Amino acid sequence: MIEYDVAPLTRVCCQTGRELKQGETFYAALIDEAGKFVRKDYSAEAWSGSPSGAIAFWMGNVPSGERSRKPTFNDDLLLEWFQHLAGNPEPSRQNFRYVIALLLMRRKRLKFEDVKRQQESEVMILRDARSGTRHEVPDPRLTEDEVTAVQDEVFQALGWQ
Repeated sequence: MIEYDVAPLTRVCCQTGRELKQGETFYAALIDEAGKFVRKDYSAEAWSGSPSGAIAFWMGNVPSGERSRKPTFNDDLLLEWFQHLAGNPEPSRQNFRYVIALLLMRRKRLKFEDVKRQQESEVMILRDARSGTRHEVPDPRLTEDEVTAVQDEVFQALGWQ
């Protein structure tokens, strides 16, 4: 299993080097650099829009020193990652996409419709609850431990670990 070295909120703007203060608005972008997901944080004044090569971006406020017990889910961000990874043949990316699909199903953003068999594999048929868009997600046949490991990668990419 490939691990993605994505840091949580750095509290430092990657453009200016300025420290981001508690409560301050920041922007974060997830960028695919040489096959790894890299998170970059920006101060509001340094943000000029989504950087080239960004898979996703989001806005937030720098939290206090305390971490909340439950992460805030942004279904639209997860769906954007899910769609970006569609068709990527790399197994680690398909594992990542599969786990995002499971999270989106749990959040009721994607609805399970059917399973179709293709040769020796299965493909889940899912439908976006809002747009009605149909998605096919190959089942990589991950063990429970592998699903947990990939889920941890997703949470790390979002800065929740």
